[in-house]
Amino acid sequence: MSKVLLVFASMTGNTEEMADIIEKGLKNAGLEVDKQDVMDTEASEMDDYSYIILGAFTWGDGELPDDFLDFHEEMEEMDLSGKSFAIFGSGDTAYEVYCGAVNILEDTVKECGGQIVTDSLKIELFPDDEDICLDFANKFAQAIEQKI
Repeated sequence: MSKVLLVFASMTGNTEEMADIIEKGLKNAGLEVDKQDVMDTEASEMDDYSYIILGAFTWGDGELPDDFLDFHEEMEEMDLSGKSFAIFGSGDTAYEVYCGAVNILEDTVKECGGQIVTDSLKIELFPDDEDICLDFANKFAQAIEQKI
């Protein structure tokens, strides 16, 4: 059985709700999931996983939230070659940069040699439609199945 590391940052609960739904979808697909708040996780823990999902809300002018900064800084120094990623996040279209944290994480994964294996998921504020998050999880599970 493949094990997925799911790391998220949430302030209002929106991104955590997304993480909960994604975890449910991954488990329904037969995957084992280690879901962790980014504040309780070191980026070096990614060394123990081949399949990783990162989720963050967007803060300020399209930035990563403070909770994600230490993890991200450590991540920038890692070799993520051979690892498969998916990225998700919540944002607000009232701001100039919508879901900029998702874009930042995508760019860092690619720069460090990781592979984004499914389109990133960006949700306006709250995940009203659970099926969107479940579909995201299913696409990631399918990408994993093709690799093993």
